Amino acid sequence: MSLLGHVPPGATTVEEVVRHRLAEGVGGIRGSVEAALPTVAFVIAWSASHDVRISLGAAAACVVVTLAVRLVQRQTPKFALSSLGALAIAAFFALRSGRAEDAFLPGILYSCALLAVSLLSVVTRWPMIGFIVGATHPEDPLAWRTHAGVVRLCQRLTLVLAGLYAVRAVVMVPLYLADQVTWLAITKIALGWPLYLVAVAAMGALLLKGHTPLDPADVAN
Repeated sequence: MSLLGHVPPGATTVEEVVRHRLAEGVGGIRGSVEAALPTVAFVIAWSASHDVRISLGAAAACVVVTLAVRLVQRQTPKFALSSLGALAIAAFFALRSGRAEDAFLPGILYSCALLAVSLLSVVTRWPMIGFIVGATHPEDPLAWRTHAGVVRLCQRLTLVLAGLYAVRAVVMVPLYLADQVTWLAITKIALGWPLYLVAVAAMGALLLKGHTPLDPADVAN
């Protein structure tokens, strides 16, 4: 069994394997849109009503519609379900305090936590991206750690993600402290999937640039 799990046919470098693995884990444009729609609905409803419950209801309606469409089409509902879970947490915070800006607090705290975890994972040589690499290994999802080239590559890729989380935290924390609900919503969308696409592009550039050869054991599935 390959140390990297399933290696796509024709792959000769670590970068090719990781690029394939990242592509498997990304929901594409549709998944990104499904994640952004609830925030868009929240912004529109908040601008029209300045009512927390109405705004959350509009966001929930978007999630329910996207989930229903996925189920009707017999496609994976995981992206819609992720949005539903995030919305439920945001609703809990906002309804508990009655402040619309608190709907964005869980996302801000999440970005701060991921920033800390991603940096710690790089320092300890357990980079977060490595777990994506090992996700398809049926027997040992941590086998990638025995491949020095994979560990180094995943450290660089994880630093890109750390940069993404840092941007979100630096921009959104001051807006939250200033009670800027509208700007929080705008930046949440702008720093959501568009920024994620930038991060993916940066990771893609690293993957295309690198040429870390696979070990013979990696291609012997």
